[in-house]
Amino acid sequence: MTKPLAIVAVGGNALIRDDQHDSIPDQYDAVVESARHIADMIEAGWDLVLTHGNGPQVGFILRRSELAADEVRPVPLDYAVGDTQGAIGYMFQKALSNALRRRGIHRHVVTVVTQTRVSRDDPAFLKPGKPIGAFFDEATARQRESSLGWTLMEDAGRGWRRTVASPQPLEIMEREVIATLLAQGCVVIACGGGGIPVLVDEHQQIFGVEAVIDKDLASALLAEQLGADLLLIPTGVEQVAINFGKPDQRWLDTLSLAEAQELISQNQFGAGSMLPKVEAIMRFVTHSRSHGGHGKGLITSPEAIKRALDRKTGTWITQ
Repeated sequence: MTKPLAIVAVGGNALIRDDQHDSIPDQYDAVVESARHIADMIEAGWDLVLTHGNGPQVGFILRRSELAADEVRPVPLDYAVGDTQGAIGYMFQKALSNALRRRGIHRHVVTVVTQTRVSRDDPAFLKPGKPIGAFFDEATARQRESSLGWTLMEDAGRGWRRTVASPQPLEIMEREVIATLLAQGCVVIACGGGGIPVLVDEHQQIFGVEAVIDKDLASALLAEQLGADLLLIPTGVEQVAINFGKPDQRWLDTLSLAEAQELISQNQFGAGSMLPKVEAIMRFVTHSRSHGGHGKGLITSPEAIKRALDRKTGTWITQ
C-alpha cells in the first residue's frame, strides 16, 4: 500500500527563538525539537519532504560579507541561499536521523540542493521589494546604492535595507530526483529558502539570479509537482484565527477554499504572517482538485502536529 505523502514547510524563523538564541548551537536545539514532532509523522506512516525557510540565516551570511568586505569578496545572494540549504539541511538531516533511530526507524534522510526556475520577465524584477540583510542608516544606504547598484528601502522605522526581487516559482528543477529518493524510502529535505532562484535560457543553460523565492509558494509548487496528499505549514499558533488579537477572536478548525478567499477579501490574515501560508495552501489545494486529487492543507504549531493529524487541533484547508 502506498504511503501518503506530506510536504512539511518549516519557517526559517522557527530556528531562532529570539535575539539571544541565534547561534548555530541554539538553532540546532530548535531543529532537534522540530525534528521530534516531524518524526511522529514518519512513525505514523507518512512519506515526507521537509522544506524550510532561511531568511535570518541568509541575513547573517550577507552581514558577515559586509563586515569582511575589506578581506574577502562578498557572497552573491544565490550562493548564500545554497549555503543555507547545506547548513540547515545538515541540521535537520542529523536531528531527524537521530530522532528516527531512537524510535527504531531506519530511513535515510537526504538533503537535496534545490534550484527553482523563475522567469526573467517576472514583474518582480522591475520593482525589487523584498528586504534582506542588515539595517543601515540612510547615508550608508545611499552609498551602497551608488557603489554596489543596490536598491534599498526604509523598513518600518528600523533603518534602510537592501531589497531584491521575489519572483514567482515556476518549476522545482530537482523534482524528479526528489521523487526518486522518496520511492527509495528516503526522507528528503529540499527547497530550502524557496530554492535557489535560477533562469533557464533557450539552450537549457542555468543561471543563478539575485532574488529570493517565497518558501511557502515553492513548497506548494513542489507539493503540486509531486502529487502530495498534504501540505503542512508549522507556525507559531495551533490554529488560524479571525479577528486575531481582538475580543471577538475566533479559532478556525476548517476552511473551504471559498471561505478562505472570503476571509482574505476581509483582510483577516496578516500580509507578513498568516496570509502567505493560507494563499500557498489554497494554491496547492486548488491545483490538486483541478487534477483529480484530494490534497489538503494544514496549519498548526510544531508541537501540535500529532494532535492536528488526529483532527484534535490545527486548521485544515480543504476542497
